[in-house]
Amino acid sequence: MTPGMVIIGAGECGASAARALREAGYAGPVTLVGREPHPPYERPPLSKAAITADAAPTPVPSAPGTPLADLDIRHLRAEATTIDRPGRRVRLTDGALLPYDRLLLATGASPRRLPGAAFRRLLYLRSFDDALALRPRLRSGGRTVVIGGGFLGLEIAAAAAALGGSVAVVEAEPRLLSRLVPAPIAAAVAAEHARHGVDLRLGRTVAAIDDRTGAAEVRLDDGATLAAETIVAAIGALPDTALAAAAGLATDNGIAADAHLGTSDPSILAAGDCASVPHPLYGDRRIRLEAWRSAREQGALAGRNMAGAREPHAAVPWFWSDQFDLGLQISGLPDEGAETIRRDLGGGAFLLFHLAADGRLVAASGIGPGAAVGRDIRLAEMLIARRARPPRPTLAHAETRLKSLLA
Repeated sequence: MTPGMVIIGAGECGASAARALREAGYAGPVTLVGREPHPPYERPPLSKAAITADAAPTPVPSAPGTPLADLDIRHLRAEATTIDRPGRRVRLTDGALLPYDRLLLATGASPRRLPGAAFRRLLYLRSFDDALALRPRLRSGGRTVVIGGGFLGLEIAAAAAALGGSVAVVEAEPRLLSRLVPAPIAAAVAAEHARHGVDLRLGRTVAAIDDRTGAAEVRLDDGATLAAETIVAAIGALPDTALAAAAGLATDNGIAADAHLGTSDPSILAAGDCASVPHPLYGDRRIRLEAWRSAREQGALAGRNMAGAREPHAAVPWFWSDQFDLGLQISGLPDEGAETIRRDLGGGAFLLFHLAADGRLVAASGIGPGAAVGRDIRLAEMLIARRARPPRPTLAHAETRLKSLLA
């Protein structure tokens, strides 16, 4: 078999890399290897339309356009078991060997599991098949307990409540979305969930689960019990680094990649949820991003660099979530800010601008009905990329258009 480009991981990142190779003019063999039976698909709909839509869901194709086969991209439904770095070969579960000139690891992440035994009513959500298993449970309108008050857990809770179910969210931290989202936005999300009847148990942990009888019982550390027909654990994700670590690649909160997404082996790259990458906007702080757009951007960058480019990773991080009728968006890293300036947009929408000690805009976050904050977050993202230092009064006053600050 002729060596070519091999991509392990057929999600958003891997598919973007494969397409980018062809767009860059690479004409050799491209092989995409993924464990799931489906063609590459987008994961954000799994916690939203895949559960709430009346019609039976189908995977939403990632990067819709020319089919992979028409681009002469081979998609193998298989799992890679080992990497032979000296021989530049990947071994699959069926024993087949794939030779490579360059290899991209886009292995993604897996749900963090609750410790202890498996429970019949305990589900996780990461894949399309997970969504298919969860969908009838939530659509039955019964009682659901969601463990974890991050983006995914709250999106699942919102879907269950919208379908008429009784929902409780158990979060160990004293507030929701504590890892990334500023407190004022988290408070707005909490108020929206409470308004829709979601029972928020903050600062609480799960002490035990008993699902031996007709309905499960979740006992909390304060002695309270929550009955549930369905329990969903959304307590974070762990990067899939086993393949890389077994091959001796360096890891650091993921597969350690450099500014060009290269690993400690010059013929292997890493990108997406499985990779940690230094970011130039934040003093080369090593960041691992679990985000749809980041997976797509890093995948495309990896594909171009596999084809011979030497582009550094510099995209501004961007996150989003829909919570009932509210749209939440974040550009940059709010925890890099030393000062926060608020801009009220009316109708309950507001923006927070996060400035470093030297006045540089390092992040912007916002929330409001629908897409109320989308345009301003996009403009703020451009300012962040330019390392802008906007005058503080212009950020606070809604009558000052952010676009004018780009001039």
